[in-house]
Amino acid sequence: MKLLLVIAPEHYRDEELDEPARAFREAGVDYDIASTASGTCTGMLGGTAEAALALDCVDPGAYAAIVVVGGAGAPGHLWKNDHLISRVREFAAQGKVVAAICLSPVVLARAGLLKGRQATVYRTDVSVREMERGGAHLLDMPVVADMQYVTANGPAAAAAFADVILSKLE
Repeated sequence: MKLLLVIAPEHYRDEELDEPARAFREAGVDYDIASTASGTCTGMLGGTAEAALALDCVDPGAYAAIVVVGGAGAPGHLWKNDHLISRVREFAAQGKVVAAICLSPVVLARAGLLKGRQATVYRTDVSVREMERGGAHLLDMPVVADMQYVTANGPAAAAAFADVILSKLE
């Protein structure tokens, strides 16, 4: 089993990548990191990660789930990315786990996946408006799972987010 972790090329939230990645490794689950382009990506706290793939090169058939990391870079780099929106729709259509944390649940809302679903997001005026526009029923909880969709509200929820993803994959 292999997962696809998606990060913004700059200003992704370090803990939202690092904590789930560690949990996945410890559980024996392999993953690839993708971004808007392949190469070195920088986190908000100074970390770096190598994106092995660009989103337009991703084959959803090769992965059991997609996990979209948040951070300040998500609105500018991920929310409107057509390749990412297409990929999350493809994962959802195949019944796979689709997960997003912090500001990135907006990607799922914009893809039309959260209409009528319970979800959470890092609350800003814009993120709440986007989630509601996408038809999500927002809950003020750290992690929300509704069917195959898992959302979390920020870095403090990263470990629990990873645990819920792993339980969905069992």
